[in-house]
Amino acid sequence: MALIHQKLYEAKDFAQVDFRNFLQTMVPTLMSSCSVDPRRIVPKIRAEEMQLPISAAVPCGLVVNELVSNVLKHAFPENRGGEVEIDFRRGSGSEVVLSVSDNGIGLPDSFNLPSTSTLGMQLLSLPADQLGGEMGIRPANPARFSLRFSIG
Repeated sequence: MALIHQKLYEAKDFAQVDFRNFLQTMVPTLMSSCSVDPRRIVPKIRAEEMQLPISAAVPCGLVVNELVSNVLKHAFPENRGGEVEIDFRRGSGSEVVLSVSDNGIGLPDSFNLPSTSTLGMQLLSLPADQLGGEMGIRPANPARFSLRFSIG
């Protein structure tokens, strides 16, 4: 949240956030705060240049924070290495697609999004609902969470 406010202040535009720039700053900061060696878990950010309204930037920032944090905590146990990829792009029309994927161990076979009631899943579902978006999950090869929503 503080980073979004900083980016708004730097841009002197309190209505729009350069979300690509936000991701390029947030992901390394998050990895550093989790004491992750960027040579062991390599972040890859593929983001189109896009301004998001603050009403979309905040929920998207929360989603990315939660997903990347989960990858760093769970996807690469026992000092295993790999990649986490954040993809942010335009879909068709006014659609935006945000996804976080990793080539770690994948989700447990028992994972079922609709029946999962953990705080982490609530932290994903609430922003997705705020955006009127749709979440998708692929459990492995690579594991991927995606969020599609419309702006404008």
